[in-house]
Amino acid sequence: MSEYVQKKESDYLKKPWLKSYAENVSSQIEIPSLTIFELLERTALKYPDSIAVIDGERELTYTGLKSACERVATALYKRRFRNGDRIAIMMPNCLEYVIAFFSIQRIGGIVVQVNPQFTPAELDHLIRNSEVKGLIAFREQKDKLEKIGLADQVFFIAADEGIREEDNLHHWIVNEKTELLYRDIQPKDLAVLTYTGGTTGWPKGVMITNENMIANLYQGYEVNKAILCQEGHCQLGIAPIYHGMGLYGLIQSVMIGARFVTIAKFELNHLLELIRKHRPTMFTGSPTMYIALMNHPDLRKDDLICFKYCLCGSAPLPIEVIKSFEQLSEVPIVEGYGLSEATCGAIRNQPTGKRKVGSIGLPMPNTDVKIVDIATGTIDMHVGEPGEIIIKGPQIMKGYWKNQEETENTIRDGWLYTGDIGNMDSEGYFYIVGRKKEMIITGGFNVYPVEVEEVIYQHPTVQEACVYGVPDPYRGETIKVAIVLKKGSVLTSEEIQTWCRERLTRYKVPRLIEFRESLPKTTVGKILRRQLKEEEL
Repeated sequence: MSEYVQKKESDYLKKPWLKSYAENVSSQIEIPSLTIFELLERTALKYPDSIAVIDGERELTYTGLKSACERVATALYKRRFRNGDRIAIMMPNCLEYVIAFFSIQRIGGIVVQVNPQFTPAELDHLIRNSEVKGLIAFREQKDKLEKIGLADQVFFIAADEGIREEDNLHHWIVNEKTELLYRDIQPKDLAVLTYTGGTTGWPKGVMITNENMIANLYQGYEVNKAILCQEGHCQLGIAPIYHGMGLYGLIQSVMIGARFVTIAKFELNHLLELIRKHRPTMFTGSPTMYIALMNHPDLRKDDLICFKYCLCGSAPLPIEVIKSFEQLSEVPIVEGYGLSEATCGAIRNQPTGKRKVGSIGLPMPNTDVKIVDIATGTIDMHVGEPGEIIIKGPQIMKGYWKNQEETENTIRDGWLYTGDIGNMDSEGYFYIVGRKKEMIITGGFNVYPVEVEEVIYQHPTVQEACVYGVPDPYRGETIKVAIVLKKGSVLTSEEIQTWCRERLTRYKVPRLIEFRESLPKTTVGKILRRQLKEEEL
C-alpha cells in the first residue's frame, strides 16, 4: 500500500465524514484573499444592473449600491473615521443598514452590531466596551445615548429619510462627491464585532475578520454550489442583519449577485405577502419563523414552491415541521450548526448528500471537528460517546475583544471550545446532545440567565431568582424564572414582567414566573439551576 493511500485511510479513520461528502462537494477548497467590500466590487462589475436590495418600494442595483457606499465612505473619511475605528449600526433590516455596513467596510472600519431593541443599559456596556466612535441609527435611538451620557462622545449619524441635516446618511448619498479613498485594508483586518454573552453574564465582543467571513462564505458555497451557482436568486432577508445568521445571508446574497429583500420585523401576514410578491428562492431563518409560516391559516399549496434553498439555524427544528415544509416546498431544509465564534457555520447538512434524522450534518470544507471529554477537553471520545464539540478552521474568530482571559479559555491550540455537547456516528454525522453553557435559545435569539437575573434582583421585593429555559414547541425554549420573595413582600407575575420589559429587550423577558418558598442549592449555597430545569422536564 502506498504512503498516499495509507495517509488517505488514516484521514478517513480520524475524519469519517470525508467518505460521507456528496460527490460534488470537496472537503478542501481554495479560499480567495479578499475583503468584504471587494466582494461587493466584484459583483457590481459582474452584475451592474441587477437589483441588489429591495426595501418596500425602494430598490438599488449593484452599481447603485456600490456608488452609495462610496459616497457614504467618503463622508465618513472626511469626518476622520479611519481603518480600525468601531462604528455601530443600530437598525432593523433595511436599505440603510446595507449601505451603512458596506460603507464602513470600504474605509476599513469595524462594524459593531447592535440590536435596535436594546435598552439604554444594554447599549451602555456595548458602546463603552467596544469604544465605539460613531453610531448609525434612526433618530429615535439618539435618546438612548443621552440617557447613558454618551451623546457628546459618540458621533451620531441619522439614517432617516427627509431629515435636513449634514450628518445624515441620505444627505451623504445625494450630496457627497465620491473621492478616490486611500485603501489599506487587509483580509486579516477586523470587519465585525458581534456581542455574545459569557459565563460571567457580561456580553463579549466576538472579533470576526474579513478573512473569517470570506472563508465561511466560500465554505457554504461549496456545500450548496449546485443550487447557489444558478443565477436569478432572491434572498428573503428576514433574519436580523445584526445577528450572525442574518449578516451571513446578506453577504451571501452579494456574493452570488442575488436580490436581497429586507424585512424589518417578523410579521407573519407581511412575510407571506412578500413571498407571493417577490417569489424568493432563498430563505434563512430560525425554527420559530418556519413554524409560524407553516401554521399560517392562509398558506396556499403553491406559496413555498419558489424556494430552492432553505437554511435553518440557531436551534433544532422539529422533525414534523421539516416534513411538512418540505412536502409543500419540494425543497429540503438545510439544517446546520454554528455559533458567533465560528462566524456563522461549522457543520451543515449537504442538500445533495445523505440526510439523517436529527443530525446537524457534516463538518464544512476546510473544517475539523472533534468530540472531547467535558472535564479536561483533551481526550478524544469514541464514536457515539457524548462530549464537548471543538472546531478548527479558517472561520474561527480572532478572539474576544479586550478579553484575553476568555479568549484563551475558548481557543486552545487553534481549537474553538464551543461549550456544546454532541456526538458523532461512524459515518461522521454530528448530533447535538445538550449545552455545557446555560444559554437559552428562544425564537432564534440567545439569552443568558445571569443577564436576566441581574435585572430581577434589582426589584426591591426579590430575595432570590434563578432563570432557565424550558422546552417550547414554538420558540424552541421559553424563559422561566423561579423567584423567592423577601419576607412579607407581595409580587405578581404581571408586575415582574413589567419590571423586566422596562429594562430588557422584549425577547429576554420571562414568560413563565414561579414563586417558591426556597430554591435548591449546593452545600456552599449555589443555586442548582440544573435541578430546577430537571424538575420542569
